[in-house]
Formats: sequence, structure tokens, C-alpha cells
Amino acid sequence: MSIWKTKPELDFLNGWRGKGASDAMGIEMIEAGDDYLKAKMPVDDRTRQPFGILHGGASCVLAETLGSVAGSLCVEFGKQMVVGLEINANHVRSAKEGFVYGVAKPIHLGFTTQIWEIKITNEQDKLVCISRLTLAVKTLPAAQQ
Repeated sequence: MSIWKTKPELDFLNGWRGKGASDAMGIEMIEAGDDYLKAKMPVDDRTRQPFGILHGGASCVLAETLGSVAGSLCVEFGKQMVVGLEINANHVRSAKEGFVYGVAKPIHLGFTTQIWEIKITNEQDKLVCISRLTLAVKTLPAAQQ
């Protein structure tokens, strides 16, 4: 059974974000299942820290992007929105090149909050970072609906 209120169309999701951090860092949505959303992000000069490894903040941007986009698809599009309340990340191993892949899955989909788990792995499917994102579900003002 699918968790989505709005079907995740990858072309739409990749064009929807506009010009922001996720675009600047090369994040691309690549797969959607009944209960998950997957994206990839390059490990390159945009996402590395000065020692040549993936910046922990870049992992957080990937996690928050994935969780927020997924969360947006689980509310009434055009009437509700989600915003981040808290993110936590445990950095397990470094990545130096190639791509990292994030998969967001819901832990809790409530009326006022959502909690998402985002696992980020390297190209060998080894865990790089595990993150938990809490989102607030907000009703859009009538003028924005």
C-alpha cells in the first residue's frame, strides 16, 4: 500500500525544487517506491570539506531535502506544507568520490508531525550517514492555496 497522497513523479520532483541548495549540490531524485523516496548526490568539490571527504553538512542537506520532498507528497498538496523541526545525523564513514545515495522512509506520518529516517550509502552500499528528520505539517494560509 502506498503512503503517497501525491504520486511521486521524478521529472516533476527534480524540476519542482527550483534554484536552491539541493540544485547547487547536484541532488537528483532517482526512484520512488510505495513507501520510500531515493536520491543521489555527487561527492565532488561542491559537497566535499577541505580534507577531501564528504562534508557532514552536505549529508544533512541530502537528508533534509529527501525527507522534506517525501513529506510534501504525504500531505494535501496546495493546502498543506511541511517544514523541518529537527534533524539529527550520525556520520558513520567517509566518502571521497562518486555518488552517495539517500533513501527516505517514514517512521511516523501524523496530522501535525512526520518523522523520517534517511539512510545515506556509498556506491558499495555501505552506510555513510543515518539521519532522522522531524517535520511539522502546516496548513497554508488561504491566500496561498
